[in-house]
Amino acid sequence: MLLLSLCLLASLASVARAQDQGEEVLRVESNLVQLNVGVVDQQGRAVTTLARDDFAVYEDGVRQPIQTFEPASAPFSLVLLLDVSGSTMSFRPSLKQAAMRFIDALSPDDRVAVISFNQKVQTLAGFTTDRRKIAYAIDIADGRGETQFYKALNYSLEQLAKEGKRRKAIVVMTDGIDTQMRNADRASAAHAQTNEEAIASIKPDASPQLNSVLNAADRQGVTIFPLALPSGDPKRLPLPDPTITAIYTSARTRLQTLADRTGGNLNEIRRLDELARLYAEVAASLRTLYTIVYKPSSTEAQSGKWHTIRVEVARQPLIAKTKTGYYSH
Repeated sequence: MLLLSLCLLASLASVARAQDQGEEVLRVESNLVQLNVGVVDQQGRAVTTLARDDFAVYEDGVRQPIQTFEPASAPFSLVLLLDVSGSTMSFRPSLKQAAMRFIDALSPDDRVAVISFNQKVQTLAGFTTDRRKIAYAIDIADGRGETQFYKALNYSLEQLAKEGKRRKAIVVMTDGIDTQMRNADRASAAHAQTNEEAIASIKPDASPQLNSVLNAADRQGVTIFPLALPSGDPKRLPLPDPTITAIYTSARTRLQTLADRTGGNLNEIRRLDELARLYAEVAASLRTLYTIVYKPSSTEAQSGKWHTIRVEVARQPLIAKTKTGYYSH
């Protein structure tokens, strides 16, 4: 009895500490679907004054009842994911300066974690609203070597899972060339004679690493915003051959898939002096997203089935953008 009492007290103390630290102890139900939805008018200007009744959500063509709705002003839990592999060394100061401007453009209530990656993944700052801690974490980000991009995405999603029911996003600046995936793509394209043959030999969306990230993002409703570096642009390769062209083309296709499947945007960096502006645009985009949560009315539980999602806005001719669907688990 004494041991049971002590265990109960320890459990209550743990919950109390979590509440004192502002942590969300509730968890999102696994059978709920969370959408971050952007709305624009015909001129492409964001519309942020809509209410719950302005939206209609359809899954597989069937209208779904909205369980919860959060306005565009609701705060985010956000991972700022920094690529510190060897390919970013030459412009690391520009990257850090742009990341600082991004933080300045966020809402004061947004909780930010800074995570860096090269051959290893490291948390430089846990989720916090303290801008000084975030700025310090950005400043000390350093490294070189290989790129474990998809490992870093999975790790970021694991950290976001601890943030409970908050709105969630990942912003990552990278060329998308994951070391492990590059080696697999090279093997697939090794015998191709032309660019077309090499590109066709790789099935970028069939990658287990990519689909692991997409499934985890689906479960939490995480939106991913990749900022694609010019060093990963297959059109800018200094010495292209079929295999290299296919590797870089597949990497860029996967970045586009990450954005499309999670409702984010792929921002292609044409010049390094665009970094700060693009980071600021992503920060602005986050402040224009509504969040809608629904429980699918279908009782079909077929694992691996694709479910299409469509969001309509009652006030025409406004346009809603969110992820296109998800695979049931």
